[in-house]
Amino acid sequence: MATQARRAAARLMISPAVILLLCWMIVPLAMTLYFSFLRYNLLMPGTEAWTGLTNYRYFLTDPAFFEALGNTLTLVGGVLVITVVGGILLGLLLDQPFRGQGIVRILVIAPFFVMPTVSALVWKNMFMNPVNGLFAHVAKFLGLAPYDFLTQAPLASIIAIVSWQWLPFATLILLTALQSLDREQLEAAEMDGAGALSRFIFIMLPHLGRAITVVILIQTIFLLSVFAEILVTTNGGPGTASTNLTYLIYAQSLLQFDVGGGSAGGVVAIILANIVAIFLMRMIGKNLET
Repeated sequence: MATQARRAAARLMISPAVILLLCWMIVPLAMTLYFSFLRYNLLMPGTEAWTGLTNYRYFLTDPAFFEALGNTLTLVGGVLVITVVGGILLGLLLDQPFRGQGIVRILVIAPFFVMPTVSALVWKNMFMNPVNGLFAHVAKFLGLAPYDFLTQAPLASIIAIVSWQWLPFATLILLTALQSLDREQLEAAEMDGAGALSRFIFIMLPHLGRAITVVILIQTIFLLSVFAEILVTTNGGPGTASTNLTYLIYAQSLLQFDVGGGSAGGVVAIILANIVAIFLMRMIGKNLET
């Protein structure tokens, strides 16, 4: 009886937080779902009307939707490849003993704490600017013509900026996993004649499997909603070359003032994100069971 009473008291104490969290999530979602069925334009107040699935039909048949979907998948895939591969390499490097190891680790992890807007502005003005950027000065020093990254390769530039932000996170997770590896196992393999590459492929990489899946899951959830970097650097352009689903919904809602169409896009994005999350959770669940 005492245990049941304590459990009931605990449920009662956490219930306000749970109710607040549910309201925080359900109310915006319900309003988005409601607006998605309306013809609701901010430039024409008072003319709202029920349109059913019209907003969804227009959004899903818009050519910009398919390009934005492709850009989103390319962005997520590109950043994941760079951060996972780069995180493993940096983790292996930082796992070795050398002078100033602590300072180097702090410097490697530091970019993760920079706000996305600030890092995007730094890359846009200090590195990728075709006139005064660092890359432009290096190109001029080598006798080459400066390259306008954000105009000629906008999506690749966004991938580079976002990868720079998320590489420290992947490095930290993978470095922690490497440090938990049994050193006696590596020493035994080395004594048996296994080379560095063989030890990495057959011992280190399988040990990093769970850490890699965690990095992929967490980063994918956040990368599906990349927005600040695009807004600050390319504004989704040229045209829609660097527009992802998040920016397309923003453009539909706040640049074209079509709240109904933007809400329909938001619902579609939520559905797609949940499909990806369920797939990743099942994949990771199977990996963690092995």
